[in-house]
Amino acid sequence: MGDVGLHLLSGALSGFASSISLQPLDLLKTRLQQGDNVPDKRPRILYVARNVVACEGPLGLWRGTTATMARNVPGIALYMTGLNATRTALATVPYFAAPPAHRKGSVLPQLNSQGNLLAGATTRVAAGFVLNPFSVLKARFESGMYRYDSFLGSVSAIFRAGPSELLRGFAASALRDAPYAGLFVVFYEGLKREMNRAVPLASAGTSSLMHSAAAASAGALATLSTHPFDVIKTKVQVRSEERYHGMLTTIKTILRQRGVAGFFDGVSLRIGRKVLSSAIGWTIYEAVLMSVASQKKY
Repeated sequence: MGDVGLHLLSGALSGFASSISLQPLDLLKTRLQQGDNVPDKRPRILYVARNVVACEGPLGLWRGTTATMARNVPGIALYMTGLNATRTALATVPYFAAPPAHRKGSVLPQLNSQGNLLAGATTRVAAGFVLNPFSVLKARFESGMYRYDSFLGSVSAIFRAGPSELLRGFAASALRDAPYAGLFVVFYEGLKREMNRAVPLASAGTSSLMHSAAAASAGALATLSTHPFDVIKTKVQVRSEERYHGMLTTIKTILRQRGVAGFFDGVSLRIGRKVLSSAIGWTIYEAVLMSVASQKKY
């Protein structure tokens, strides 16, 4: 298998694992964010979870999993592959290249913070643009406000609706994803570097543990910094009322109804989801790459 195929496979595996295991957190986050509520009527996490289970059964927490997999499996595969290609290209530019240093525990290209920030931001936005129609479907399936006969029927319906629906919420997604991905890669590589200094002779098991811890921490930091745009994205993609048409109109609506606190609805769920998905995804991704790299030595 070529390098591109290997990165696609590793990314797809990490996307599949996180999509299946963490769908309930995504669904509850969407349900919390989609509401049109004043502060004293804001639903709580446990209330929403109980309501989903009571109305749809325990499997209702996995509603929208097919749409999530259609978004995340190819999306993460494209992102990981594109990120590696972008970082490889930037590593040849002296301004972005990391200072010469031997670093165990990773086979990914090494960049300085500016290079990691640029690579993460541009690659994530590009992948998000390609997969945005499935992001819209994912949010709508999770919301429970839309009733599609089938997943294929929903795909057909949104593509027939044209560019306005296909790219719905993309501006907010890009404003969320660019800083999120850029900061994540900066934090992730920085934390890995510090951990490898503390444990210079890392075994495969220790490397996986360090990757998991670094990814979880980076996911939490980057998520908290960008969560308001996730709330805006969900409102734009799910709500059909005029007051949610367009990003600026949605921002004004949230401020009027909920104040600044409204931009952090579901933040604990998203942090929990990103911490776990980052730990699972990047550990699997790097473990596969390191396993193949070690086999090539023999």
